[in-house]
Amino acid sequence: MGSQGPGPGSRRLSSSRLTILAEGAFGAETAKTASSAVRYQPERVGSVIDSRFAGRTVGETLGFGGDIPMVATFAQALALEPRPEALLVGIAPQGGQLPDAWRAVLVAALEAGLDVISGLHFFLSDDPELAALAARRGCALVDLRKPPDDLPVGAGRAMGTDAFRVLTVGTDCNTGKMTVSLELQRALEARGVRAAFAATGQTGILIAGSGIAVDAVVSDFISGAAERLTLDAAADPAADPPADIVLIEGQGSLMHPGYSGVTLGLLHGTLPEAMILTWMPSRPRIYGGNHSWVVLPDLDEVIERYESALAWVCPASRGA
Repeated sequence: MGSQGPGPGSRRLSSSRLTILAEGAFGAETAKTASSAVRYQPERVGSVIDSRFAGRTVGETLGFGGDIPMVATFAQALALEPRPEALLVGIAPQGGQLPDAWRAVLVAALEAGLDVISGLHFFLSDDPELAALAARRGCALVDLRKPPDDLPVGAGRAMGTDAFRVLTVGTDCNTGKMTVSLELQRALEARGVRAAFAATGQTGILIAGSGIAVDAVVSDFISGAAERLTLDAAADPAADPPADIVLIEGQGSLMHPGYSGVTLGLLHGTLPEAMILTWMPSRPRIYGGNHSWVVLPDLDEVIERYESALAWVCPASRGA
């Protein structure tokens, strides 16, 4: 099968049975990809690898996830029935590199015939050793963050959608933007409203089965990627009739000195008709030691900053 990216409709991305690698890091905040897979696709998760919690269940460890077993090694995960079909790299650390100690686990998974799915900035399919082994074993290396190579520059085309566009934004990273979007999609569909979810990060792509990880896109094309996602979600040929509302997963924060650029690109690419602000009341500063010197403004000022940034290219949005 060789190496591949996260193409829409890929069986290997959207339905394969998973064991999740989260050694030394499993937790709701420390392993967002792993914990979100457990929350939204528990039927796919056969086990989670973190030796600290071996012998327990995911439910006992996270507070949700039921009786999915925690195991100490990949060999133990492989011995469970039904046998896993893919190994998911369950973390997305700052910098997005593959921990050195995990390479042996990926090699073992490929040797056993499993696909490997990763949301790291380090692309497994570009690694000569892993790519050659995947080709020999007929396995796929699925890099959730690998963007398309034909992205346009944003040009305001999102304003032409019939669907109502909603973007989740935040005071900081990891404040629940993806979760809010997914939960709103569930609630709207339960009420008979056709709602589409546009995934812009590696975990959302895993759950939705398609999307573009905008934090891996060259800066000139972030708004174009966001624009494409919005248009595709609004006019999905598989949706009949098309969506009434498009919920776009936000990323980063305008207040975050490391990730504000991707947030601004999403704003100007999606040109939302509404924004939903997420925040963590317990955080007076940007989360994380490298950026904790940034004090967060009060919510009224945060809202004003987002509305002002959108108004640069969509003046009618101010005060909406």
